[in-house]
Amino acid sequence: MLKPQVDEQFGMKLPTYLMLGHMLVSCRVWASDWGYTEENGPKTWKKDYPIAVTGRRQSPINIVSRKAEYDSDLKPLNIEYLPEDEVKLKNNGHTIDIQITQPGFLTGGPVGNQQFRLAQFHLHWGADDTRGSEHTIDGEAFAAELHIVHWNTTYGSFAAAVDKSDGLAVLGIMIESGDVHPGFSVVSDNLDGLIQPGSTDTISSSLDPTDLLPDNIDDYWTYEGSVPIPPLYESVRWIVFKEPVEFSHDQLNALRSLIDSDGNPMQDNFRPPQPRKGRQVKASFQ
Repeated sequence: MLKPQVDEQFGMKLPTYLMLGHMLVSCRVWASDWGYTEENGPKTWKKDYPIAVTGRRQSPINIVSRKAEYDSDLKPLNIEYLPEDEVKLKNNGHTIDIQITQPGFLTGGPVGNQQFRLAQFHLHWGADDTRGSEHTIDGEAFAAELHIVHWNTTYGSFAAAVDKSDGLAVLGIMIESGDVHPGFSVVSDNLDGLIQPGSTDTISSSLDPTDLLPDNIDDYWTYEGSVPIPPLYESVRWIVFKEPVEFSHDQLNALRSLIDSDGNPMQDNFRPPQPRKGRQVKASFQ
């Protein structure tokens, strides 16, 4: 099992999940007991994490649009982010982790009046443009998926929130190959020094997380799920946008140039869709 890390900003222990990029703000390098190979990939996680099989709300899932239930009570999301003055990047062995230092908050939509604080964002991607997203839409995979991670401020810290049933809220954004994404360039143009796992860098450039959102944030699917990497906590309110965004082929290839914790090219770092087990996916649109 991975040992929790200490976050210097909040002075607390953080579990593995956020480290995956799924939201951790950590500075130490550690050996991983899981990955995405045949030997340690998603099919093997159940050995150390039985919830992978016994859990009732594992993620990701395949979203079947015609079966999603329109919910007129789903109000627009209220997303308030501030630009980062510097961009803190880390190759944590599983993904590229972009740490957030400025206060940013998510309310509205399926989380209502609860306030969720922005912690981090990271991505999952494939070896080519035909696959890479964790969620699929009507069986279709996208080249990558961006996860913007927030924790419920009711619990006072990310560490306290991460394993609670309503502890996290994650925005899922589908990425398809196309035009250059200017907002992501500050990341994709600065990966040369982050090839090896454990590498970190701070870029003296501004990045506004708002620029990473699709133009239309009113249309989304939402469901109760889990952190999609070990320890697979069933603590995430997922909000998956209908509208994808485009990254250029070169931007996607920059991600594929990284090396993972197993010494392999960091590619196909996604968990396949999991059984829905009776959960209802709701839609904010008809």
